[in-house]
Amino acid sequence: MLAILGIFFHFIGGFASGSFYIPYKKVKGWNWESYWIVGGMFSWLIVPFVAAWLTVPDFMGIIRSTGGGTLFWTYFLGVLWGIGGLTFGLSMRYLGMSLGMAVALGFCSAFGALIPPIYRGLVTDSPNNFMAMLHSTGGLFVLLGVVVCLLGIAISGKAGMRKEKELSSEAQKASIQEFDLKKGLVVAIVSGILSACMSFAISAGESMGEAAVQNNANPLFRNNVIFVVIMLGGLTTNFIWCMVLNVRNRSFRDYANPQTPLLKNYFFAAIAGTTWFLQFFFYGMGESKLGNGASSWILHMAFIILISSMWGFTLKEWKGVSKKTYRTILAGLAMIILSVVLVGYGSSLNH
Repeated sequence: MLAILGIFFHFIGGFASGSFYIPYKKVKGWNWESYWIVGGMFSWLIVPFVAAWLTVPDFMGIIRSTGGGTLFWTYFLGVLWGIGGLTFGLSMRYLGMSLGMAVALGFCSAFGALIPPIYRGLVTDSPNNFMAMLHSTGGLFVLLGVVVCLLGIAISGKAGMRKEKELSSEAQKASIQEFDLKKGLVVAIVSGILSACMSFAISAGESMGEAAVQNNANPLFRNNVIFVVIMLGGLTTNFIWCMVLNVRNRSFRDYANPQTPLLKNYFFAAIAGTTWFLQFFFYGMGESKLGNGASSWILHMAFIILISSMWGFTLKEWKGVSKKTYRTILAGLAMIILSVVLVGYGSSLNH
């Protein structure tokens, strides 16, 4: 029963993450950096604090009493994850929802599975290292999943290249305003690698979650106090970059431009940002039932890829391509989802 509840919560979180970018498409007349940081203020500051305030008694007291080392690593990993989140937004901008999320999250799944054992092998004396993976059934399944993931990404990239050749620039921009395959693949790879830091950041701040439970917080919501610190790291990265772009593009005027639908723009950016954070609110609930191992992270990735792919097809991002290209992107997505299942199964054998 706990596992079923965990899967259900991860599905809701995946639906929120797979859907969050849609309200941004309703923002009119603003540069990307302007609506991204307005939404981000809700994603990384306002909503995490409200969620912690509602669910964790004296959450600020818990943070103040946490050791400096724990706070530093939780925050620093949040900064790295924030770079992944920033480039994640750029992936959607250049590749669209179906291809952008598939590539970014495929890499996120693969590196999320590989980085911990490689780290343990290089930095610690833990027996659960990369070499041990090569000599265990679970480890071999994880590695097989990573290979399948990379193949799926390659197939999806091939579909993107076919789309680029088949459609005119006008047709591409009809569904994805700034479609750019090369830029999109680069930022999606960076996003996938660094977005995996979220799982590590939650582990780094585990003592805060334990303190929340000891402070009579419902175990379902124990991660909400950790998210406050992680999200501040994400806000740091994204705020600095968006301000740089505001200066470079002279887009500060967006925030008060009377020639744009200001109220609607703020409203839809706020909805997008709030929806984005809900993925981690429900991720925390799912993790409380399944544990913060690879199984939780992999389920989260799988549901996001499924939901975002459905939205991508619904929004007609692949409208006008040949049947062969359509079959290619479907095959790529199927491979990525299969890889997520393989990694999750292999990780379950190791626990």
